[in-house]
Amino acid sequence: LQLSNTAILHQIRRDQVTDTCRANSVSSRKRRVLTPNDLKHLVVDEDHEMIYCYVPKVACTNWKRVMMVLTGRGKYSDPMEIPANEAHVSSNLKTLNQYSIPEINHRLKNYMKFLFVREPFERLVSAYRNKFTQKYNTSFHKRYGTKIVRRQRKNATQEALRKGDDVKFEEFVAYLIDPHTQREEPFNEHWQTVYSLCHPCHIHYDLIGKYETLEEDSNYILQLAGVSNYLKFPTYAKSTRTTDEMTTEFFQNISSEHQTQLYEVYKLDFLMFNYSVPSYLKLE
Repeated sequence: LQLSNTAILHQIRRDQVTDTCRANSVSSRKRRVLTPNDLKHLVVDEDHEMIYCYVPKVACTNWKRVMMVLTGRGKYSDPMEIPANEAHVSSNLKTLNQYSIPEINHRLKNYMKFLFVREPFERLVSAYRNKFTQKYNTSFHKRYGTKIVRRQRKNATQEALRKGDDVKFEEFVAYLIDPHTQREEPFNEHWQTVYSLCHPCHIHYDLIGKYETLEEDSNYILQLAGVSNYLKFPTYAKSTRTTDEMTTEFFQNISSEHQTQLYEVYKLDFLMFNYSVPSYLKLE
């Protein structure tokens, strides 16, 4: 019985995506044909015929570790023994864009496809905290921080312009909603929308897991893959995790005008994955 309840839940999630794609077909189907470059987030497991679209800041490190166990042919047995940085080395996992067009189509048609999603603004705050408030993330500070400070901060000091390591959340939001940013280049994957990373309007996912029910959803997927007898999704109680309360706090200083514009950027993710408009938002 429990299995059928879970199956029904995933059916409801799939229907929600289908309905949202249909209702927003103008914006969601702009590009009708996917290019190989669109498929670089889809990790392929040949042995178990699965495809996982990874979304940064939604337990993707642990899922990549699990995929390394699944595709490693016995090389790894415990996901948590794989160092986090190793899980992100692209050569450790095969992605769909490395196949020929017929091979891609065959896999999209026949493999079990899944992704994990998270409340969009909680994911955004998590990305901000990780990339802009940690001293060790100098590559992000240089690549994005300096640009954000230059554009969004009046009278920035020379040091701030050079280092870009003290970006405020308000400046980050202003950068995201700035039309110039969106014209210039695609968003970095850590704050890119799920619908742009995983293309759920073009790719029919069999399972949509949620960060809020991470363990149950992950273990259900491993069960369907037929590996749950020897592989469990790693559980961990992370005290540094970005929570709803924390997200609320970060949005306190964002003007209602900017909140409204930011919501527009992530609106399809909210609708598609059935996240309601956060109660702390003051939308115009």
